[in-house]
Amino acid sequence: MIRIETGLRTLGLCMWMLFCVNQLHAQLDQNAQALDTISKTLRDSVYRNETAGELSPGKGFSLVKTKYGTLNISLYAIVRYLNQLPGEQTWQDHLGRNRDFTGRNDFHWHRAMIWFSGFVLTPKLTYTATVWTVMTTQQTLVYGNLQYRFNKYFTVGAGIMPNISIRSMQGPFPFYNSTDRTMGEESLRAGFTNGVFLKGEVVPRLNYILMLGNNLSTLGVQAAKLTRTLSQGAGLIWMPTTGEYGPRGGLGDFEKHQKLATRFGVNFTHDRDNRFNNTGQPSPDNTQVRMTDGVLFFETGALADGVTVQEADYDMLAIDLGFKYKGFNLQVELYERQLSDFDADGPVPINFIRDRGYSIQASQMVVPKVLALYGFHSYFFDEFKRHPWEIGGGVNIYPMKSRSWRLNAQLHHVYKSSAGGTFGLYTSGQTGTTITIGADILL
Repeated sequence: MIRIETGLRTLGLCMWMLFCVNQLHAQLDQNAQALDTISKTLRDSVYRNETAGELSPGKGFSLVKTKYGTLNISLYAIVRYLNQLPGEQTWQDHLGRNRDFTGRNDFHWHRAMIWFSGFVLTPKLTYTATVWTVMTTQQTLVYGNLQYRFNKYFTVGAGIMPNISIRSMQGPFPFYNSTDRTMGEESLRAGFTNGVFLKGEVVPRLNYILMLGNNLSTLGVQAAKLTRTLSQGAGLIWMPTTGEYGPRGGLGDFEKHQKLATRFGVNFTHDRDNRFNNTGQPSPDNTQVRMTDGVLFFETGALADGVTVQEADYDMLAIDLGFKYKGFNLQVELYERQLSDFDADGPVPINFIRDRGYSIQASQMVVPKVLALYGFHSYFFDEFKRHPWEIGGGVNIYPMKSRSWRLNAQLHHVYKSSAGGTFGLYTSGQTGTTITIGADILL
């Protein structure tokens, strides 16, 4: 009897303990469900840093990745030595007037760019904000653009963008052969402006871009000085063999294509351009347009002593052809620019300027992903029959077998330089040799 009672008590105790355990499990389940609800609420109310510190060479650091948005930060920077020879000389512009040339001999942390990019709410809506500074011109800007991709046929964007006048304005930066553009590229091109664009695929491997902008270049031009005319641009890009042309469409076959990669393009830009300040000031705010003698087109006296051009039509056509195969790259570009319909405050000897030219660049990866050699040549059949030209070459070394870090050395000779300014490698009117040594990084 005692054993039965003891057994019943033990059974009762076990059943009570089992009941308590079940209650505890139920409570834990409720708590877990509550925690899940709280976590979901937190996920829905804030952006969590789900992926941090991821590095993709050439694509930056991925700081945040969520279904609500992403944030990526990337960087480009270059330090460069530039020596333009001879140190001093006198040259003549197209009117036969003497001008002085002083060659540069300097070291510079030349420029730096920091990109903040990603998408917001949907991968279709992307943004880019850029901090940009050029020490040689003492310019610092923050700019960017927004883009919405409806499908592969239509992407619309607004903000700062390049006027699509030449090949190097269409995304290959900084994957040039040199650390900057050639004289042929730099002389006639348009610049960057605020505007809107539409781009996409026409048929497989054929893409288009259309754009409207405020002017040829927004640098140094305030909104209050803009006119009501807009720059217009259109371009086609065809990559018939492989459908791609390497990262950013850059120059040099670092990737060593085993099948011939081809890229052909045609681009046209038109603008009724303005000097953007009154004719009483000799130096224009518009410093984008130069003639092939290197003189700023809108400066007082450019076409006739004491006469200033206030407005003119700018029309630019460029055709480019590119080939990459097993470490070899050939790039050819043809240019034609017309300046016409001048609005001047006095008589000028001409009212139409047509300049034609070309640039050729060739490179070869001598040691795959380590050492590349390249050469280039530019020439102009210009209105003033000065025929500026250049020829040169250089070497690129990639110490870590990556495009992200490059050492560059270049030597070139220029005759009557048509390009000018302190941004690139050229000073107007130079006839001589330029040496440049630089290092740049892209993360």
